This record gives sequence, C-alpha cells and structure tokens, in this order.
Amino acid sequence: MEHISGILFICIALPMIPMLFILPDKKSRLLLGYMIIGCAICLCAGALNTLLLELCGNNTVYVTTTVTPISEEILKAVPVLYFALIFSDDRDTLLSISFALGVGFAVLEDAVILAQNIDSISIAWALARVIGAALMHGACTAMIGMGMHYVHRRRKLFYCGTFALLVTAILFHATFNVLVQSEYRIAAFILPTALYLPAVIREIMLRRRKKSDSGNRNNS
Repeated sequence: MEHISGILFICIALPMIPMLFILPDKKSRLLLGYMIIGCAICLCAGALNTLLLELCGNNTVYVTTTVTPISEEILKAVPVLYFALIFSDDRDTLLSISFALGVGFAVLEDAVILAQNIDSISIAWALARVIGAALMHGACTAMIGMGMHYVHRRRKLFYCGTFALLVTAILFHATFNVLVQSEYRIAAFILPTALYLPAVIREIMLRRRKKSDSGNRNNS
C-alpha cells in the first residue's frame, strides 16, 4: 500500500493525457490539463505531507489542521499564479482552470483515501466527500484564481493581495479540516456548499447579463 498514491495517479491521471491531443478547442485542453496538474499536485502534496507528519511526531490531528492546509494551498496556487503571470489574467479562464485544478486534486485524494480504507467506506462517505472535500479544494483554488484577476491588474496590491488570497484559502481549508474532526462534522460539509452555491448563482447572472448586453449591442 506504500505506493498506492503513485499507482492511482498512473491509473487515473495518465490516461487523460492522450485526450489533450484529441480535444479540438484550446479551452477544453486547458481545463483537462489543469485537472491532470491537480492530480500531480496531490501526489506531490502526499509525499510532502508524509514528511511533515514525521517531523511533527506523527501527530495527525495537529498536522491536518495546522500544517497540511498551508502546504496544500501553496502547492495548488503555484500553477494558477504561473498561468496568471505568464499567459493570461482573464477572469473566466482563471476561474475555470483553478477550479479544475482543485477538483483534480480532490479526485486523486479521494481515490487514495478510498484505497486505504476500502473495508470501511460507504456510499454515504463517498457523497460526503464529493459535497465536502471536493468542493472545498475547488473553492479554495478558485478563490486564488478569481483574486489573481483583480490583484494582477493592480500592481500596488499584487504582493499583499496574493498573500491575502493564500491566507484566505489556507484559513478556509484549515477551518474545514477542524470541523471534520470535531463533533460539528455536518458543518464541514455545509461550509463549502454555502460558498459554492452563491458563487454559481452569481456566475450565472453575470453570464446572462453579458449575453443580454451583447445582444442589445448587436441589435443597435
């Protein structure tokens, strides 16, 4: 079981790579690519977290509530920051790739947990992980993606803004992990949903407004 993370990465992420050369449009390739990157980041985070756990005396509760939110959110943020700085700071693109990266991370993480605890896993657990952890990882990375669109265009805010985005994602992640291991576990699964649903509604409204404004300009 010691190589389970690498085995699952090979089985889940590597089969997606040939699709990058088949998909016809750039946006689809970009989303799939960042989902694969998310899986790779999860693999790296697993190795790093194992080392940090040993350095912290195998104190799982301390590491998962204090250390791993920092290591994982920094690792997830790097590809998003790189894309924003080198390629594009377009809001919609950053939102899409950052959420795809977070979901890719969650997919491999869930698969590893499933393989390590196969005898005690249930459908209820799987649904809870989708509602809770998957949305949490996607939302945390999406915060940074959306925020980078704003701070990258305001140079005076870039460094402090980027730091603030990382801290916000880390605090959200840490809060989720604390709640999951407490008697208020149900709140951990409500928290990401409470953030996700208003954001989705807002995105739908913005897209409808853009489509409406575009239609009005064409008619005039």
